[in-house]
Amino acid sequence: MILRAEPLTSAAFLPYGEVIECPAIPGRTYFEDALANLRPAARLSISLTVKPPLAALPLRSTTMERHEYSSQSFIPQEGGRWLAIVAPHAAGGGPDMARARAFLCGPNQGVTYGADVWHHPFTVLDREARFVIVMWRTGGAGDEEFVEVPPFSVELP
Repeated sequence: MILRAEPLTSAAFLPYGEVIECPAIPGRTYFEDALANLRPAARLSISLTVKPPLAALPLRSTTMERHEYSSQSFIPQEGGRWLAIVAPHAAGGGPDMARARAFLCGPNQGVTYGADVWHHPFTVLDREARFVIVMWRTGGAGDEEFVEVPPFSVELP
């Protein structure tokens, strides 16, 4: 299966979460509507990560993940373009890869995946990137789930 990445826009990404971008003019924008914690014992977790760029295009993968009880935000600090790949739930469980979508994110765009949203581990494209990741965790098995899916690839426009 081949997914063709589309530009990340708030409207297109809305079924999966929220796009995080700094305002175009001086001021502050709040994004708390997309933050979700479905476990009272979970604590807010903020982590920092450095990711190397993808070695070669197209991206090829057989992995998707979800955080059933928590939203997860990726906020770029430094880097280039990156991919946000999402899929709705399949009727029989797991991600419905036939309806998966790939979004090409700009270097100043972040996203919050809603709780229980299937997504691919984030992939950076142009150069090494630094991100802030925000989610809710208990430290248990319910924090994240990874599944194998049929092979797919992502091509850029």
